Amino acid sequence: MGRQRSKEDYEDISKLIHQAALNPHMDSDMLNKICDASKQNRFAGLCTSLSHLPIARKRLGNKNDTKLISIIAFPFGFIPTHNKIKEAEYAIEEGAEELDLVPNFHALNDKNNQLFAEEINLICELGIPVRVIIDTNSLLASENLSIAINASIEAGVNGIQSGNGFGPPTTSVHIKKLSEIVKNRCSIKAVGGIKTFNQAREIVQAGANHIGTSFGFELIQGQKNKTQ
Repeated sequence: MGRQRSKEDYEDISKLIHQAALNPHMDSDMLNKICDASKQNRFAGLCTSLSHLPIARKRLGNKNDTKLISIIAFPFGFIPTHNKIKEAEYAIEEGAEELDLVPNFHALNDKNNQLFAEEINLICELGIPVRVIIDTNSLLASENLSIAINASIEAGVNGIQSGNGFGPPTTSVHIKKLSEIVKNRCSIKAVGGIKTFNQAREIVQAGANHIGTSFGFELIQGQKNKTQ
């Protein structure tokens, strides 16, 4: 089982936040504002789409605490492996420092675990950290959850992400289950309906290393309110 988090682990919640900038209707001005605020608050990461990478890379600059993260095959992974590789290569060329990858769930459900893992490994071999987005809400009661996590870790991922942000919120129960399977072999990123500092604190205590959310600035304000 993953260890319980101490108070020090979320003393500065900003160090755990991956701010999402994934609104398809967001314009360049809004993206720049999110980049500026993420850098100012020293968030751990900013996660955005392929089309927004060039603007985000330029705005964040090259030397800061906020890693630029690109989604790959988001949100459902319904594209061929060679297209995923092309997306990943493009993301790296445009300055992405980490990738959040949606894997081949069709292969997983067909019990083709080798194909599932091989695709992930090909992305990992491109040379930057990769997280695999696992839909824990649908796989939580299934043996596929353990298979997907173990195969992903063996394929070389640096982290497991608890979901794509669609559907019910991620809870501490989901993260505890992930932590039990991960066993400290890689990081855990919690994503899905995390809007308050109290939610984030519970999820971190359950074993999450990062919080993916569109509400990063609200989490920061919530923490400030708690300490005042």
